[in-house]
Amino acid sequence: MKVMLIQPPSSTLFMDKVYMYEPLGLEYLGAGLKEDGHEVLLLDARLEPDFVSAFLSFQPDIVGLTGYTNHLTIVKDIAIRLKEIDPRVFIIVGGHHATVKPKDYNVPAIDLVVLGEGVFTLREVMKHRSLQRALDDIPGLAIPGSEMVFTKDRPYTNLDDLPFPDRSLTAQYRTSYFSDWMKPIASIRTSLGCFARCNFCALWAITGGRYLQRQPEKIVEELQNVREEIVFFCDDESMCDTRRMDRLADLIIEAGIKKKYFLYGRVDTIIKHPELFAKWKKAGLTQVFVGFESFSDTRLKELNKGITVEQQKQAVKILNDLKVDIYAAFVIDPSFTRQEFNQLTDYVRKLNVSYAAISILTPLPGTQLFEQTEHQLIATDPKFFDFMHTVLPTTLPLKEFYSEYARTIMNATPTLRYLKFLSKFDWKRRLPIMKDLLGIVKDVREGYKWHQL
Repeated sequence: MKVMLIQPPSSTLFMDKVYMYEPLGLEYLGAGLKEDGHEVLLLDARLEPDFVSAFLSFQPDIVGLTGYTNHLTIVKDIAIRLKEIDPRVFIIVGGHHATVKPKDYNVPAIDLVVLGEGVFTLREVMKHRSLQRALDDIPGLAIPGSEMVFTKDRPYTNLDDLPFPDRSLTAQYRTSYFSDWMKPIASIRTSLGCFARCNFCALWAITGGRYLQRQPEKIVEELQNVREEIVFFCDDESMCDTRRMDRLADLIIEAGIKKKYFLYGRVDTIIKHPELFAKWKKAGLTQVFVGFESFSDTRLKELNKGITVEQQKQAVKILNDLKVDIYAAFVIDPSFTRQEFNQLTDYVRKLNVSYAAISILTPLPGTQLFEQTEHQLIATDPKFFDFMHTVLPTTLPLKEFYSEYARTIMNATPTLRYLKFLSKFDWKRRLPIMKDLLGIVKDVREGYKWHQL
């Protein structure tokens, strides 16, 4: 059969300006389908938005769509449009939002919803379809209808049983994949889940609280076939199992793999295992994305983050001493007063991190925070769930809130430190980066207009 896999564009240009990771989940799906002899086209609609022309040219039997919460309306609109063109096409939706809120996809244009890891589920679906068999005995499915029908749960797949993602499916796009203007960048998954229980995160809940891991030898084998110099570990939390990551660093060094790595690391892991990050520095670690979240121990406790402000400072010193860039993530609570915006700005400036990623605290479906605050939501349109728009009530008037948010983005990084950050890039790229940043600040400042539509 012919299968078309579509990565939809985000609801805001910001997401696709700053984070353009390869659609790794679809590359995994494509690899599994190709092993069974199916013909696969992967369309990255962020870069090639004309999905209708691609659909008409390829004429697939099956279309697979993926997405997060902010993609919900976009995914449904694509499904509706393709069904209008060819009612016979069988449309399947999977991904994060499909897993945590599958009933949101219970619409006539969507034929099937896949929950959780979809590689083996989709392969079973394809076999049943070819034999014209009913799908209700396949675990891990939600079947749309007047009442959505759920099949039995599918245990999460052993990550080492998955095929390597087929990066040839995105060959025409690969030079366009980047993160925070680092390009080209490849993505690799070495684990899934997290030991932490932050109330604003659904990733640990999706795996039932389990931390799933790939064997270091399999990761090295995959890395040896990755062409890009920069590799992003898109794990929920890369360093949870420190012994495994110590072994992986050793194997990378022994194999002579020369790449630059960007991964997630928790504050408490950094301060407990500085020697591990030192070893990873030798292996090629250049950037660590660290979730600091807040400048206040009280707020950190409310988020169930499990760290303190003092630990944050220790982690910064460790990584700075290693000359590893720190991408520090902070969240703006919609309840912030002007004083708290100022406190966050002052704290980040003094913390001496390379780059601060500042987003709005967003209660995503599937999180404890969503369950606690759902009755307070001032916006339910999926496009608002992009971390750049508030869905909760603000203490400040909305226009003022977004103005303070934009000002915080601009002022949290001192000018000299920002220029030092820019100096790491080729001179031809510095002006575009600055233009993108100014464009993002403008979009943020005007975020209140979304609430007026």
